[in-house]
Parts: sequence; C-alpha cells; structure tokens
Amino acid sequence: MTVDVAGVLVGSRHPVVVQSMTNTDTADADGTALQVAALAHAGSELVRVTVNTDQAAAAVPEMVRKVRGLGIGAPIVGDFHYNGHKLLIEFPAMARALDKYRINPGNVGSKHHDANFTTIVRAAIDNGKPVRIGVNWGSLDQMLLTELMDENARLPVPLDSRDVMIEAMIRSALRSAESAEETGLGHDRIIISAKVSGVQDLVDVYRRLAPLCDYPLHLGLTEAGLGMKGVVASTAGLAILLAEGIGDTIRVSLTPAPGGDRAEEVRVAQQVLQSLGLRSFLPQVSACPGCGRTTSTFFQEMAERIGVYLRDAMPGWKERYPGVEEMRVAVMGCVVNGPGESKHADIGISLPGTFEQPVAPVYVDGALRTTLRGEGLVDDFITILDEYVAQRYGQAPAS
Repeated sequence: MTVDVAGVLVGSRHPVVVQSMTNTDTADADGTALQVAALAHAGSELVRVTVNTDQAAAAVPEMVRKVRGLGIGAPIVGDFHYNGHKLLIEFPAMARALDKYRINPGNVGSKHHDANFTTIVRAAIDNGKPVRIGVNWGSLDQMLLTELMDENARLPVPLDSRDVMIEAMIRSALRSAESAEETGLGHDRIIISAKVSGVQDLVDVYRRLAPLCDYPLHLGLTEAGLGMKGVVASTAGLAILLAEGIGDTIRVSLTPAPGGDRAEEVRVAQQVLQSLGLRSFLPQVSACPGCGRTTSTFFQEMAERIGVYLRDAMPGWKERYPGVEEMRVAVMGCVVNGPGESKHADIGISLPGTFEQPVAPVYVDGALRTTLRGEGLVDDFITILDEYVAQRYGQAPAS
C-alpha cells in the first residue's frame, strides 16, 4: 500500500524514504525553519518537528511559511505526545499547516485514551492529513501491557516478558490503526512503526509485524545513541530488515555531539540505503585502508578531498547530470589492488605506494586514460573527473 505525504510516496514499490527530526524549540520559528531547510538540503525527504506547547503550536504556520519561502518543499510532520488532541483543536492553523501527524498511542492519556486518540484522528481526517501511528518501547500503552501480562501469567507455560512486550507493541500498533480506520481515516492514510532501542529487538518486532499488515512501515532505533555506537547499531538493525524487504521509510536517530551537525543522521541513512543498493544519493568513493605499502598519508588525504569535492558538487551536478549519483570513484594507495579497483570503478586513480615508481595511472571506464605525477596530481585528477562527469552524464538522453 502507498501513502501520499504531500507528494512523497511511501510504501509499496516506491523507494525507501529518508526522514529526520529537528531538535530546535519549535516555538523558535526562525531557528526551526533553518534546521528544517538544512535537513532537507542534506537529503531528508520528510522532516518532523516537535509540537508540545501552545507556543510551539502557534509558531508552526509561520515556521512552515519560512521553510517554503526558502524553496524547501519537503513535507513537515508534527510530533504529538500527551496533548496533541488539545493542540490540534485549539490551533487549527497549525493543524492545516502540517503535512502529516505522528501519534504515539501510549502517550495520548490514560484516563481518556480512546477519546483523545479519536480527536487526533478526526483532526487528521478534517484536514486531509495522513498519520503515523508510532508505538515506542519506552512509552507503551500500560493498560494493554498489563492486560497481556495478566493473560501470559495464566498460561501453563508463560512466555518470556520480552516476548509479551513485543506482542503488546504489535497489538497496540494494529489496534490503533484499526481504531483510526473505524473513525473514518482511510486505510491508505496510515503508516505505522514499533520502535525500540536494541538491534535484535528491532529485528524481531518488525519480522513479526510485517506479515500482519500492508501499512507502510517506518524503521529505526528510537534512541540509537552517540557517535560510532549509534551509527553501527542503526546500520546493523536497518540493514537486516531492509535486505529482507521490510521497511518503507527510515530514520537514524543519532545523539549529536554538542554543537554537532544534525544532518549527519541523514547522511548515515542515505549511506545505509546506498550500501544495500536500494537507492543512490552520492557518487561512491572506494579507498583502500592502507598498510605498510602506503606509509604516506597522501592517498588518505586525497580520498578525503575527493569525497568532500563530490559532496559539495552534487547539488549542482544533480540538476545538470542525471545519474551522476551512481558514479563509482576509486582512490587507491598502491599497486597491489590499485589498478584493478580503478579499472572496476567508473573513474579511478592508483597512487604509488612506498618504493614504487612516483606515477599515478588514471583509469576511465576500465581503460588507462593517462598517468599523473607531481605536486598538482590531485587538481589534475579533479579536472579529469569534471570532464568525465560532463561527458558521460551531460549527454542528452536517447529518444
């Protein structure tokens, strides 16, 4: 099934969608608009913002206007917990301005759970918005969990508490989706997620959930963590599921370093998809890890410079050179694998290792193009790279 989120198609055979979330105070319309724009420029195809206070809700329409004024068309999603039913009714301009709502069934209130949930769903119906029903391990519906725990305790052989928790998450998501449809929300207006913090838990939840419904599924660890741990954990969990054909939209929920770049999580998500061969976003650079044959750091510095150059060039290249994101570039450090890897790439250079001849052959489409040497070698290779991109990807498509 496909859900249309303001022109971004999620589900069925459509490409897996990358999304992210701001960490600004949404009441700051300027700051939030700038971060939405930065995430969208990095490649986030859906951007979620927190809507948690009257001030945040009141600022949403202005924030959205500022984002659109910057030429950014990425759909903006409102994230609601605890008081979404109240905010969506009291701030109708906010409800109209957002492109999608995220509802957490465990955080809509215990005393008036059903009424609050229904209020949010009706707001989505009235405003023509799709919703994501997002169940989280850390904020699960406690009434449902207690019910299942009691049922489990009466079994002759009770299940492990982890299995009961997973079952509660799946039931919460599916029951909530069923309730939303009974309220009048279209089947094709619902995305669901069941997010946890552990890799194996993530895999187990979605392997059990996927066969039970045809709703598009949003994947991701709810708290991936800092730095390398967050990147590796997210990659491990997402790669397993995506390789099995499970998942329609993803987020890598990294904890940024103080003052760090929020868009890093977008680039990691893109790289996961590109490494699996599911989508292409940026020309890929192959570079060897280095060994005793490459005691100079020159090839490492060149590989880094080429990588940065490609990333900086892509916004312009994407407009002028369709397909360039699939280009493969090799920057190798010695004769052992250098020529071979360079020949397998679309364009590659094999730098001289320790004690080798101080020359660097350049291969284009598998054939030796030229041999470079001297201090201007990097600039010379970039010139050849630019010429190759223009020649190969600048051609008018055959009619």
